[in-house]
Amino acid sequence: MFNETQLANKQTALFSILKELGSVLVAYSGGVDSSYLLWAAAQALGAEKVIAATAKSPIYVEQDDEALCALPRGLGVKHMFLAARQLEDEVFVHNPQDRCYYCKRGVLGTLAELARKEGIQWIVEGSNRDDLGDYRPGERAVKESGGRSPLREADLAKAEIRELARRAGLSNWNKPAESCLAARFPYGTRITLEALQRVRESEAVLKGLGFQSVRVRDYGTMARVEVAPEEIARLASPEVAAKVAAALRAAGYTYIAADLQGYRRGSLNETIVQVEDGKNHG
Repeated sequence: MFNETQLANKQTALFSILKELGSVLVAYSGGVDSSYLLWAAAQALGAEKVIAATAKSPIYVEQDDEALCALPRGLGVKHMFLAARQLEDEVFVHNPQDRCYYCKRGVLGTLAELARKEGIQWIVEGSNRDDLGDYRPGERAVKESGGRSPLREADLAKAEIRELARRAGLSNWNKPAESCLAARFPYGTRITLEALQRVRESEAVLKGLGFQSVRVRDYGTMARVEVAPEEIARLASPEVAAKVAAALRAAGYTYIAADLQGYRRGSLNETIVQVEDGKNHG
């Protein structure tokens, strides 16, 4: 249950923030956060003062372009695509712990050029309050670029965004969260097109079997499979396990392991926490 007054106040605050910006280019991925932000921007500013910009790259989970374009088209908002070239950045490819900084810095730089060309005053992106609880080096790039994060500025959490998106009639309000495929590789592991495709194919198989929240963490010859905790038993059932093992071996893995803790956001950041707080988290 939500506190209705609090939820209404937060949406009002979001609209006020957006109105003050004058015109915005929304970094639009098709996820619920950026979708709701795009909807809110169109309501607050009018469609003519909003542009949706979608980056395309091998590191992103593939989406149906028709579904991706449906919301901007329905809002009457101009929608533009741009090429993100992370795999041309050797620092990014070497996958340091602040990999997300280099990724976001490059994308935001391209968005800034687009915004200047289109006469748009601000770049906005969909980080929310819950993102403060995870390791997010990309936030440094947002600050450096002068970009804004209106959802977080309005103190909106993920569950609240989903609820407001539902009330706004957005079809993807309950869409499972996705992250870029680069987040499937332990820090220090080189990110290649071949490895990204291996992960992409593997996750597609698992989604095809009905698993909603899926991550295949890539350790070279080994895949660590994460599904929702309530779905682990089905993943481990002999019939499903055999199908998954065969498909992932075909994708290029020798060993396939199921993570008994299940899917959790940022599981590869757990080693960073161990270093930072000095504790043994197992």
